[in-house]
Amino acid sequence: MSIATSGLHHVTAIAGDPRRNADFYLRTLGLRMVKTTVNFDDPGTYHLYYGDESGRPGTLMTFFPFHGAPPGKQGNGQATATAFSVPEHSLGWWHRRLSEAGVEVDRVGQRPGEDALTFRDPDGLTLSLVAHPQPDPRAPWDNGLVPPEHGIRGLHSVTLSVDGEDATAGMLTGMGLSPVEQQDNRFRFAAGDGGPGTYVDVLVHPRGERGLVAAGTVHHVAWRAPDEATQAAWRSELVDNGVSVTSVLDRQYFRSVYFREPGGTLLEIATDEPGFTADEPLLELGRALKLPPWLEPSREQIEAALPSLDLPSENNPRRSAS
Repeated sequence: MSIATSGLHHVTAIAGDPRRNADFYLRTLGLRMVKTTVNFDDPGTYHLYYGDESGRPGTLMTFFPFHGAPPGKQGNGQATATAFSVPEHSLGWWHRRLSEAGVEVDRVGQRPGEDALTFRDPDGLTLSLVAHPQPDPRAPWDNGLVPPEHGIRGLHSVTLSVDGEDATAGMLTGMGLSPVEQQDNRFRFAAGDGGPGTYVDVLVHPRGERGLVAAGTVHHVAWRAPDEATQAAWRSELVDNGVSVTSVLDRQYFRSVYFREPGGTLLEIATDEPGFTADEPLLELGRALKLPPWLEPSREQIEAALPSLDLPSENNPRRSAS
């Protein structure tokens, strides 16, 4: 393909209790709620977006929290791990913080050129904090809950579990990613010049069980396109190559198309524009429930069906300063 992504846009996962989900990602991990909205296909369910101060592409982790959702099963055909980037000296601090919060943390693991701390969120979603020696220029969300010198900078990478690497590798290289290293059955690819926020690891389990998407699993992985024109050209190339791709969908804060890579994981191409300040000011991001125009007539019923989230005051600078 002639179109190449610059890196990860966001990762979307399934959760259970929305309040428990928000408490963990806001208070424990120190991310910001940059948008509180609903699943456009199921408006009785939240769609929660966490990221840096403005929710820049590459910093975003989002959730569909279905209260009472059954647990999923991680396995082949899905993204089985999501990693965030932290400063190289911060893993000891994070180990203490997570342990004090009652989170079971694996020992620091060695990967080629980097260290990783692996744990699970309250629904069992596998997460890692990766200290990469290459400096990450992205600024953390400075909310007073996590010191900025240790704060999460954004996404580092995702891991796709597959039966075999060849077909998945072919699609990734067609999307402009390049193979950069291999460790046993783990193959790493990078977008652009590489670095945190550009990586995808392909983990090969030839006889592994298939995963089941439900609570505690990733729903899809989104890659960046700078604008709608680039996305449209990219979609056309995918269609020309025989890939089944959705029409362009309006997600209010970006435009999306979806398709599956040959190993089974659902992928998305999401535009960088227009961003999360399209319908509320930067200082108020995430505070109020935002609905697309076609759902506004049902706002009263939607709000009545959704539980309150109890956002920390630190999520909105104006509120915490008052």
